[in-house]
Amino acid sequence: MDRALRSPLGRVSPLLKLGIAIGWFLALATTTQIGPALALAAAALLLAAIFGRVPVDRLLRGVLPLWAVALSVGIFNALFAAVNADPTAAELLRVGPLRLTEPAVAAGAGIAARVIAIASVGVVFAQTTDSTRLADSLVQQAGVSDRFAYGALAAYQAVPRFGEDLATLRQARRIRGLRGGWHPRLIVGLLVLAIRHGDRLAVAMDARGFGSGPRSRYREVRWTWLDAVALVAGVVLAVGALVAFG
Repeated sequence: MDRALRSPLGRVSPLLKLGIAIGWFLALATTTQIGPALALAAAALLLAAIFGRVPVDRLLRGVLPLWAVALSVGIFNALFAAVNADPTAAELLRVGPLRLTEPAVAAGAGIAARVIAIASVGVVFAQTTDSTRLADSLVQQAGVSDRFAYGALAAYQAVPRFGEDLATLRQARRIRGLRGGWHPRLIVGLLVLAIRHGDRLAVAMDARGFGSGPRSRYREVRWTWLDAVALVAGVVLAVGALVAFG
């Protein structure tokens, strides 16, 4: 088992971690300041490295592409903000017809910071949470139906299979002497394989009696003292970030 999943943060209830993440996102929606968003992003990454035992290089591989997207979103919003057309707004830069104002930069930076925070928290959640345990937690602690939770889990775990199916279809085309690159007909093949996978999954779930009544549990998810500590820490960090940097 991944050491990150056996860490203190990995043993916290997935349902509670999901609730804390949603709470942080709602807290960030109450402010447009950069400080709280960056503070929560940094806190999430530090918690993952220290209490989640996630290697730093693995964290960076997960967040850097998303940070690049966040910066692109911020720059786009700053460049094309409606306030740039306001002659009374403080001008920072003008290149030909393009005008960049201080309010536009502030708004773009705020959006980029919030996207960075959301991406960072999401990556930390994904790298410290076992998907099967998340489904177990949703069923046992949140009362979500077995069919929905484990169906969603199966769909999530099926995503990597699409890559394998695509590679298989390309190899089959090469064997027939056709080009192995991208071709629109591959979409039809992927759709057929996806339907077959879904049909087998439905049969397997019916064979195991999902939705037939009460079930015993092989993997029990229970509330522990770690969950209480995580809840208090999550609330303190969110409030502290808003008060100190808001």
